[in-house]
Parts: sequence; structure tokens; C-alpha cells
Amino acid sequence: MTTPSGASTPDDYWRRPGPGDGGAAEPAATPTGGYAGPPASTPPPAGWRPPVHLEPTAPRRLPAQDMAALDTAEQRSQRVTYGFGAAVGVVLVVLVCLLCSRIIF
Repeated sequence: MTTPSGASTPDDYWRRPGPGDGGAAEPAATPTGGYAGPPASTPPPAGWRPPVHLEPTAPRRLPAQDMAALDTAEQRSQRVTYGFGAAVGVVLVVLVCLLCSRIIF
């Protein structure tokens, strides 16, 4: 932050400059005709692109999916997940019961 200098008060630093002060730039004049659009550009010369030496191969077709087999596999994995979750839940309930019975008795 700069500080005011000279024989001015501290508030003079924060005041707007007057119309005759040289410290501020004058606002730009707006054109009366409106927006003229972007400047015209020159088109690129013919053949400006680099040469293409190799053409990519066409994409392969993906193998067909057996939706019935996918649904069966998903149901099987869901049953396994629920089975493990139930086993872990039973073990946790037994552990909590053992710990609570140890605290109470």
C-alpha cells in the first residue's frame, strides 16, 4: 500500500480525481455505429495441413453380450455378498453380547 505524499490530508488519497487531474485516464469514447464485428481474417493457404501417411483402421465390433447369463451371475454374486454380510452381522452381535455380559456380570 502506498501512502499519500506532499501537503495533502490522508483522505485525499481515497478521493476520485477531478476532471482536470492528469493522474486518471479519460474514459474511452464509445463508437456511435455500434459493434462492427471482429476484424476480417485471411484464409489459410491451400495445403496448410500436414500430410497424412497412415489411415487408422476401422474400429472392431464388440462381441455380443448374453444378458441372461449376466443377470444370473449378478444374482449369484448378490447372494454371496448378502451371505457374507449376514455372517459378519451374526458374529458382531455375538461379540457385542459377550462384551455386554462381561461388563454387567
